[in-house]
Amino acid sequence: MIELGAYHYYFVSFALFLTGLYVMIEDPNLIKKIIGLNLTQISVYLMLVIIGYVEDASPPIIGFGEPYANPLVHVLVLTAIVVGVALTALALALVIRLYAEFETLNVNEIEAAIAADDTTGASKDD
Repeated sequence: MIELGAYHYYFVSFALFLTGLYVMIEDPNLIKKIIGLNLTQISVYLMLVIIGYVEDASPPIIGFGEPYANPLVHVLVLTAIVVGVALTALALALVIRLYAEFETLNVNEIEAAIAADDTTGASKDD
């Protein structure tokens, strides 16, 4: 039997990334695009934690001995989570503003409304 070790975490991370990327590209709903963005962010967090994992490691405190886990990776993931939450909040605020303006969350309908407004605005100025 093949020993996978921690490799299944890499597969899960890659699957999450591809799922999020697919949702962002394929679905015209803005809320679902934000959910896809969050899935890709989570997959990156998981990949960073996997990379920083050290088997049988002790906390990085003097006197615990070797090997110890490097806390830098965890600090970077924590910072990325905070930035991701801020990005999600900003994206949701923009979606609320777009919904108030166009009364739809469909990207195609919003683009059509903007294009129709641009063509009518240009003909009125002439």
